[in-house]
Amino acid sequence: MALTDADVQKQIKHMMAFIEQEASEKVEEIDARAEEEFNIEKGRLVQTQRVKIIEHYEKKEKQIDQLKKIKMSNLMNQARLKVLKARDDMITDLLTEARQRLAHIAQDPDRYSRLLEGLVLQGFYQLLEPKVIVRCRKEDVDMVQAAITKSIQVYMKTVKSNIDVRIDQEHFLSSNICGGVEVYNENRKIKVSNTLENRMELIAHQMMPEIRVSLFGANPNRKFTD
Repeated sequence: MALTDADVQKQIKHMMAFIEQEASEKVEEIDARAEEEFNIEKGRLVQTQRVKIIEHYEKKEKQIDQLKKIKMSNLMNQARLKVLKARDDMITDLLTEARQRLAHIAQDPDRYSRLLEGLVLQGFYQLLEPKVIVRCRKEDVDMVQAAITKSIQVYMKTVKSNIDVRIDQEHFLSSNICGGVEVYNENRKIKVSNTLENRMELIAHQMMPEIRVSLFGANPNRKFTD
């Protein structure tokens, strides 16, 4: 039975509707898949950027911590240096005051004469030479000569040997020093410096650990004391 034009048109419309339905469903499927892929890619990019941002700020945080540690270390070193300088200044002031007090010793004739005897005799013992030369301040010549006379007797009794001593009358020690003597062997190649300043510096050097402990207390970081 032949189809009428109306039937043909009806079938065509039905087929077109079916094709349109399929196309529409395909479009929706494609859109859904595209949106899913887009969301996946977007999530991947977001996660990648998040990781990069976290790594960036972790790196910045580590740099800041490192800078803080360096700055703190520098501040501690500066503070330590200031403390050390203050301590050194205090010791310098202490030694300066001690040197100033040395000048008063020579103003006490009894005390100074006894001190000269000890300094001269020590010079004899250190040299152990048959002939020695003593240098002193010009104003101390008489006191030094008296000290030499007494010291010769003690030296000869102790060492059982003669000693010839003379005062250098051409080259005197500076009047700016606080006092004391220098003792030489005959050819002046060996010298024992027993000026008051020299003796004080020697004692200060030997006693510096004790001085530091007295002023600042024991160093907790020091394991050995000798």
